Amino acid sequence: MLSKIDNDTVCRVGPETPMGQLMREYWVPALLSSELPRPDSDPVRVVLLGEKLIAFRDTNGQPGLIQNHCPHRGASLFFARNEEAGLRCVYHGWKFSVDGTCVDMPNEPAESDFKQKVKALAYPCVERNGLIWTYMGSRQSPPPLPDIEANNLPEGEYGASAIQRECNYLQGLEGDIDTSHFSFLHFGAAEADSAAPGTFQYYTLKERAPRYQVVDTEFGCMYSAYRPADPGQLYHRIGLFLFPFWTMIPTGVLGHQIIARAWVPMDDEHTMFFNLSPKMRGVQRGQQPGMEQHPNSTDWYGRFRLVSDSSNDYRIDREWQRIKGGDYTGIAGIHTQDQAVTESMGAIYDRTQEHLGSSDAMVIRTRRRLLDAARALGERGTIPPGVDQPEVYRQRSGGVIVPDGTSWVEATAELRKAYVAHPELNPALAGRTGGQQPLKPTLSKQG
Repeated sequence: MLSKIDNDTVCRVGPETPMGQLMREYWVPALLSSELPRPDSDPVRVVLLGEKLIAFRDTNGQPGLIQNHCPHRGASLFFARNEEAGLRCVYHGWKFSVDGTCVDMPNEPAESDFKQKVKALAYPCVERNGLIWTYMGSRQSPPPLPDIEANNLPEGEYGASAIQRECNYLQGLEGDIDTSHFSFLHFGAAEADSAAPGTFQYYTLKERAPRYQVVDTEFGCMYSAYRPADPGQLYHRIGLFLFPFWTMIPTGVLGHQIIARAWVPMDDEHTMFFNLSPKMRGVQRGQQPGMEQHPNSTDWYGRFRLVSDSSNDYRIDREWQRIKGGDYTGIAGIHTQDQAVTESMGAIYDRTQEHLGSSDAMVIRTRRRLLDAARALGERGTIPPGVDQPEVYRQRSGGVIVPDGTSWVEATAELRKAYVAHPELNPALAGRTGGQQPLKPTLSKQG
């Protein structure tokens, strides 16, 4: 468990908090490119690291992120006119460019130089692979973007999606690095004989209590959850935490899977989850079971909300949960199941009440890495891991089978490298781990 002080330190992300200052050292995903679909499109309200901001794309196509309140008299720039390479406040006509420069002040005399003395708070933005990033730190020259493979795929081959979660970022992140829940929350009703022998799914269902090894890395930390495979072999599920809020989950085949997941704090009690991976073929994320989303609205928390939520108990189907061959949770969709349990902990879980076991080794190590880095920055000015080393993010995660007694760290070194092709690998080895679950019977109550 964590002390109350440590729990507050690791969870709170406002501008003056240790964790908020740590996260501001990094480039932060702010929104999807599709939210600003064209030059001079409608401004968007964005809550990020406890700050209320207005996102817009100017006439030249450049995205910007600017303070909500106009520096003049505080009117919201959400209502501004997006025109001629700037946001013009409708109250008195003051106009600001993407870097916060006041470029026009029409209610002041023409000879006045007052506009040169006023600047709005604005954060620099860059766009890559369908994702708009921002830097909210104090550096005059921001650090390089992290070299994340899933955010560097060729045009037409990348996918990026977002889902809002109504809880602290750490609850979502910890779910990603807690591999033992997979065989309960998502496949608790499945038996080993439901999976093809020799697949990762088969070994996972045959032995639901893996052993763990966790190691620190330049980018954060990584773990292997290992269990018996065929005689003389072990199946390793290798997952990663990358500063300050990235995960790479172990569901696919190591060396083949390309994925990165960001748990970006909107504020202390809301998170925007960004999923980056190769473009999905045939099935869109919103078409997957339980993943239907409300249309985005214009309010501060109106972006990427699931239809299945706490107000309808995530549309749980108790009949489906009870019947043989049904679902362990009665909730449709792997992501929705994760969302239900992490939001059920409350907006910020009180970790002084938890009882951790050996299966929580990666969770414990990740918390410690975050706390140590935040304190080192605040007390000694130590630059956090990975800020100036974009290359340390060139990683992959996934499952692999290696001989018993072999060092998994050494044996998987090449497979964990990003941008390396492995045509010899068979992705089907993972088995049914890509989100497939028992389908609801057609006569089952739909909730």
